[in-house]
Amino acid sequence: MAITASLVRELRERTGAGMMDCKKALVETDGDADAAAELLRKKGQASAAKKAGRIAAEGCVKIAADEAGKRVAIMEINSETDFVAKDENFLAFAEAAVQLALTEQTDDVAALANAKLPSGETLEEARNALIAKIGENIGVRRVALIEAQGRIAQYIHGSRIGAVVDIVGGDDELGKDVAMHVAAAAPVAISDADVPAEQLEKEKKFQTEQALAEGKPPEIVEKMITGRMRKYLAEITLVGQPFVKDPDVTVGKLLQQKDASVANFVRIEVGEGIEKKEEDFAAEVEAQVRASQ
Repeated sequence: MAITASLVRELRERTGAGMMDCKKALVETDGDADAAAELLRKKGQASAAKKAGRIAAEGCVKIAADEAGKRVAIMEINSETDFVAKDENFLAFAEAAVQLALTEQTDDVAALANAKLPSGETLEEARNALIAKIGENIGVRRVALIEAQGRIAQYIHGSRIGAVVDIVGGDDELGKDVAMHVAAAAPVAISDADVPAEQLEKEKKFQTEQALAEGKPPEIVEKMITGRMRKYLAEITLVGQPFVKDPDVTVGKLLQQKDASVANFVRIEVGEGIEKKEEDFAAEVEAQVRASQ
């Protein structure tokens, strides 16, 4: 299979590994991106998680809820620079876009582009007009909808991280606290039962191979894996994580104390998985000066 530049770039965005490492992994796995990602991880070349400093795309997260607090839309809207992300025209467009998603009740970005705003123009027409006015590329990257079983709690950290939680029981303060926790701790599932079986199997296989590589006997490996998987699930599940405002209590225990539960949640962070080209302004000026001589 031909290893294209786009395939290499996608693997780099997914794993955080270097371009050459990604290319070698893809060659070794005959272009199988999943296998290449696993190979990179085993070699210690892939990042376990993307750090905030590696997330480079700019923009904002917007949330819109209906009056009853039962339906909510959360959206990521991107710009090229942080300067534009704070521009009032960009923010007005972002607000109109998330409100449109709520009205249309769609999480399909392509379909949303053709939906009409109250002004009569489509969202795509408004986007193109904004691009012409600002001079930067603007995009609606993703949107998620939640229809609450209980009630909606939401939290936005600055303008870059947003969380929406469908919480059953408890009170408004608990809802806000849990939404804040989701924004801060980035869980991937509510509980152990919600973690995909395939993800669990991959993690168990990885941990087993690591333990065997350490020279541990099989009977010890089995006990080690049990403990490591328990720790892994506590790290990635909402109810297993230590509550950010009181690490001595898990979120699950907090919910239990308040006779509450979480039915669903969505977390969006601006720029997740997007690598931004670093500009060296000084080098660019120097190159222009040399070229003019």
